[in-house]
Amino acid sequence: MALKMVKGSIDRMFDKNLQDLVRGIRNHKEDEAKYISQCIDEIKQELKQDNIAVKSNAVCKLTYLQMLGYDISWAAFNIIEVMSASKFTFKRIGYLAASQCFHEGTDVIMLTTNQIRKDLSSPNQYDTGVALTGLSCFVTPDLARDLANDIMTLMSHTKPYIRKKAVLIMYKVFLKYPESLRPAFPRLKEKLEDPDPGVQSAAVNVICELARRNPKNYLSLAPLFFKLMTSSTNNWVLIKIIKLFGALTPLEPRLGKKLIEPLTNLIHSTSAMSLLYECVNTVIAVLISLSSGMPNHSASIQLCVQKLRILIEDSDQNLKYLGLLAMSKILKTHPKSVQSHKDLILQCLDDKDESIRLRALDLLYGMVSKKNLMEIVKKLMIHVDKAEGTTYRDELLTKIIDICSQSNYQYITNFEWYISILVELTRLEGTRHGHLIAAQMLDVAIRVKAIRKFAVSQMAMLLDNAHLIASNTQRNGICEVLYAAAWICGEFSEHLEEANQTLEAMLRPKVTTLPGHIQAVYVQNMVKLYASILQQKEQAGEKEAAQEITQLMIERLPQFVQSADLEVQERASCILQLIKYIQKLQIKEVPVAEEVIALFAGELNPVAPKAQKKVPVPEGLDLDAWINEPPSDSESEDEKPKTIFHDEEQRHSRHRQPEIDEEELARRREARKQEQANNPFYIKSSPSPQKRYQDTPGVEHIPVVQIDLSVPLKVPGMPMSDQYVKLEEERRHKQKLEKDKKKKKQKKEKRGKHHRHNSLHTESEEDITPAHHVDIITEEMPENALPSDEDDKDPNDPYKALDIDLDKPLADSEKLPVQRHRNAETLKSPDSEAPPVEKSKKPKKKEKKHREKERDKGKKKEKEKKVVEEKEEKQGEDLDFWLSTATPPVSTTQPQSGPDVSAAVVAEPEEVKKEEREEQQEEDEGKKSSKHKKKKHKKEKEEKSKDKKKSKKKHHSEEEATESVQNGTLDDEPLPPMSSYRLLAENPYIKMTYDIQGNLQNDSQVTVSVIFENKSTSFLKSMELNVLDSLNTKMLRPEGSSVHDGIPVPFQLPPGISNEAQFVFTLQSIVMAQKLKGTLSFIVKNDEGSTHEKLDFKLHFSCASYLITTPCYSDAFAKLLESGDLHMSSIKVDGISISFQHLLAKICFHHHFSVVERVDSCASMYSRSIQGHHVCLLVKKGENSVSIDGKCSDSTLLSNLLDEMKETLSKC
Repeated sequence: MALKMVKGSIDRMFDKNLQDLVRGIRNHKEDEAKYISQCIDEIKQELKQDNIAVKSNAVCKLTYLQMLGYDISWAAFNIIEVMSASKFTFKRIGYLAASQCFHEGTDVIMLTTNQIRKDLSSPNQYDTGVALTGLSCFVTPDLARDLANDIMTLMSHTKPYIRKKAVLIMYKVFLKYPESLRPAFPRLKEKLEDPDPGVQSAAVNVICELARRNPKNYLSLAPLFFKLMTSSTNNWVLIKIIKLFGALTPLEPRLGKKLIEPLTNLIHSTSAMSLLYECVNTVIAVLISLSSGMPNHSASIQLCVQKLRILIEDSDQNLKYLGLLAMSKILKTHPKSVQSHKDLILQCLDDKDESIRLRALDLLYGMVSKKNLMEIVKKLMIHVDKAEGTTYRDELLTKIIDICSQSNYQYITNFEWYISILVELTRLEGTRHGHLIAAQMLDVAIRVKAIRKFAVSQMAMLLDNAHLIASNTQRNGICEVLYAAAWICGEFSEHLEEANQTLEAMLRPKVTTLPGHIQAVYVQNMVKLYASILQQKEQAGEKEAAQEITQLMIERLPQFVQSADLEVQERASCILQLIKYIQKLQIKEVPVAEEVIALFAGELNPVAPKAQKKVPVPEGLDLDAWINEPPSDSESEDEKPKTIFHDEEQRHSRHRQPEIDEEELARRREARKQEQANNPFYIKSSPSPQKRYQDTPGVEHIPVVQIDLSVPLKVPGMPMSDQYVKLEEERRHKQKLEKDKKKKKQKKEKRGKHHRHNSLHTESEEDITPAHHVDIITEEMPENALPSDEDDKDPNDPYKALDIDLDKPLADSEKLPVQRHRNAETLKSPDSEAPPVEKSKKPKKKEKKHREKERDKGKKKEKEKKVVEEKEEKQGEDLDFWLSTATPPVSTTQPQSGPDVSAAVVAEPEEVKKEEREEQQEEDEGKKSSKHKKKKHKKEKEEKSKDKKKSKKKHHSEEEATESVQNGTLDDEPLPPMSSYRLLAENPYIKMTYDIQGNLQNDSQVTVSVIFENKSTSFLKSMELNVLDSLNTKMLRPEGSSVHDGIPVPFQLPPGISNEAQFVFTLQSIVMAQKLKGTLSFIVKNDEGSTHEKLDFKLHFSCASYLITTPCYSDAFAKLLESGDLHMSSIKVDGISISFQHLLAKICFHHHFSVVERVDSCASMYSRSIQGHHVCLLVKKGENSVSIDGKCSDSTLLSNLLDEMKETLSKC
């Protein structure tokens, strides 16, 4: 065996590790794939070896190869083997590999369930931590269901490191197994008040993530989160909570009234920009929900806008972007507050960062009004001319159109100005949004009847200058505007002044270079234009002119018949034949204009985008039914599709060129570039043609004629939008003067009021009348249209299943699945076997009757408790009660006032009326000090409830299987109240109680928690606690302190107040109990003066205080007993009358044991000391006695523990 181990270690010396693998890959760049293939073969051989170190090294290398993109799913079973290694360094490698390559489709993932459960219950916190971290990456619905109860148990672990990880992974468990949310939520809610800030932060993160998608289910937590918000100093926790309140406020507007003051205080006080941004966001959400009933909200809005202006003016681009983003949210509800900062937003359009410019454009969209529309668009047009890069220029163009067309053209007062803007936008080169301009031209011309004459005149000019727009047809999409121009001129040809000129422009040969769909529109609208001209000529009696127009059409249309576009061909050939027929009728002097014009009679109205969806399905029509009989499968297999274009495919296949590889393409590309460089007639493309001659060296001597380009280039004959801005200002000024004159003619006694009203009236947007009457045609909808349909939600949304009501009580069917122990009916305790069967029948009947009576009593007590709890819920836990309290919101500097008290009431529904009276008395004596006593009560009650849950958790009864702790069910009657705090010392001034807790992170330290309670009416200060050290146990003092120095207590005690302090002791041996003498010195201060007092005490360290409650499963417990390394001892205690459940609860609570398995009146229990001693117990209850058999790795520790248990049980 030894030789084999030596041989294995020698082989490992020559194995490649991860560093060797990486180094080898870098050295084999030319044949990397071949080298990695060799390495994978070597890894496969390594995985076949029995040595776990070799396997873990192989899995480590596989993990790196998986990062490079290689599939390692074939090694999934080997990864599980490494995960099950006992050594942490190997286990960590296994979990890392699993977290990278395991997924729901991995076949062997079901084998990890027991291994993960074993690691979760490991006494080593790092084994548990790596299991939780790995599980979070590959958790599946099955794993989540099987391990939910184990993970939830870890949420109450003694180590904050484990609690934090357990809380975080519960979020992944909820997503995969939504049924676990309701039973686990009470425990998760408890973690919001965890003493460790990391655990508290993790709980806040999980709940905030859950509430982000389904906020209404978490509205009841508002008081608790309000308490956290007003007391926490962690900015990241505050950000999460404030985000959550932003989601909750729209659901409960009354919540906003409580939030507005603490949020504004945070905005004033915080220097953290991230927190400031979230506060502003939430204030905006609050003010949206408080649209009515909040008269002073304008001050809060102004504060937010001022803070956001600071962000926007900051040099940091990220802050500037966030400021603009938040400003856009304010804009939706309070546009006037943002419009005053229009100058700042326009400055952002000159920013170098394109994302900031785009965000500023979004803001301008909402800042538009009837007054400033022309001004804003004018500045945007200037930016269009200056813009570099087609992307930003296209975005500017889109935004200009969106700004003008928003809300059904609400802000446009002069549509002639808008048409001129659209015409100016047609001179942009390289834009991809020509179709947008065309769509707007069509929409305005169709829907605004009053503008059609002007629009037709502008479109006619566009058609006359089509050669300028279509010069770069292949390079940009601006020629799309000719589509709109041709259609408008044809449809509304009655408004054309020079129809002949427009028709000739549409028949030019240059038109054939346009895209096919534009040519088709040209051909179709030529006929409309021709019909209009024909009618005019016939009415005027100009027959020769009519024949000339017909002849012109016959001469020019053949060029469209020869078009490569099928649509153009078909339309042109049909129209050509029609016109030839008309020509024959004209020769016979037959009037044809009326018949031709009748072809295009009627008006076309716009159709709503969703009109087709809203068409109702006729009765009796089944859209899913087959029209003909469906073809059978056999027919579809036998019949082959007919090749309609078979000959053409053969013809094309003959001329198909051979495929060219990349090298040949690159060579041809270089040759073409070289040819272009040497060709003097080839014009090189340049992103900025204006700088071409300036940047080129050696061209300064070339004479250049200076052209005055102060007026921007434009299509000749078209009006500029600038003249409309001046005309609009003059028109508005005239309107104002006319209104002033009308007001002066009214009654003299009301002149002052009317003047004030006039000044407001002329500034309102609604008073600005349009330049001409605008009749906007609405979009048509089909008859009997169905109501608007909502977009269907994603059926695969994982958050949809988490939309669960968390306030309803838990049902029996909602309990989490728990791992059940094997059925142990054959195992019976020795005590139960002793009495004969006949004698045991009668006591059983009595016991049954007694149990039934106790259950009836328990039910009555539970009903009474429910009534009390319902009353408390109505006053404490009810959100309406909390929101209706008249106490003012709490500022961040005073977290102990007002709603904090009410929040505490909601968070602690178990508190009874007696404690409420005590709190009222404490508030009368001193509000500031009331927080300390409440903390004491809260901690004691939390410890009681937790210890109750621990004692119930793993018990079994004959009738019921084990139930999970979080379901809140009791196996039998309720447990009596227990406290782990014992009396240390007491005098008329002060009372001290203490509790000792072990520390798993340090095997030589324990923490002593001491509660100091002031019993007098005096003020206690300068308290100092000192303990005489022994050779074994010493108090941990600050550095520089001597052995005789005491430790100052870090607080003072007002009258009637209690507070808790913790002291750390170091020790060497824990096998024996010991007592240390100590003294508490303090100063008593009252009206008469101050006196020094002392109180002596003896601090008792029991052996049970060195034990840590550690869960243990039955298989591990059995292996431990079979190891043979444990010493055994027994005790028997007579006169025990309490039930077996209460007996186990006392042992678990006072001596820190956990129940492994329970069968009838026999139970196995386990605990572990801070120094690693295993303690196993077998507890058996007879009629009036209890016997405890114990096994421990140290006999002295076991005997002392059993003596302490005997003393505890003798008091029962």
